[in-house]
Amino acid sequence: MSGMIERLPGRPMLLDLFGWMETGFPTTVHAGPGTHGIRVEEHLADGNYVLWAELPGIDLANDVEITITEDVLTLRAERSVETTERHPTEFRYGTFARSVRLPAGAKGDDATAEYRHGILTITVPVQEAKADTRTIPVRHV
Repeated sequence: MSGMIERLPGRPMLLDLFGWMETGFPTTVHAGPGTHGIRVEEHLADGNYVLWAELPGIDLANDVEITITEDVLTLRAERSVETTERHPTEFRYGTFARSVRLPAGAKGDDATAEYRHGILTITVPVQEAKADTRTIPVRHV
């Protein structure tokens, strides 16, 4: 028995359906047609917001853009195929995009990014929000 997965032209595979559940159906992706989602994990640690993004096989110098506008971090990447030969593949090619809202107090100007073993790590310092509580006197009229 062959290890190759048989694909019928024009018919999605069950594995494709599982991928769509995670990233949305191809026609409903908000970043535009032909755009794929990026799998991410995010957490707060030691006063930093940390986002990990799966981006294997991406050329960082030419194919990755990270922007922060107001309190939204947007990550865009592109993976292209250099072969003209058609063959079965489960890799995703094209544009990948993901936007996440940063937590209150995030200092986007001080964000840093590192790439290692196919994982992009974006770190944004977060200034602890101080509770500004005050008592309001009530007048009796």
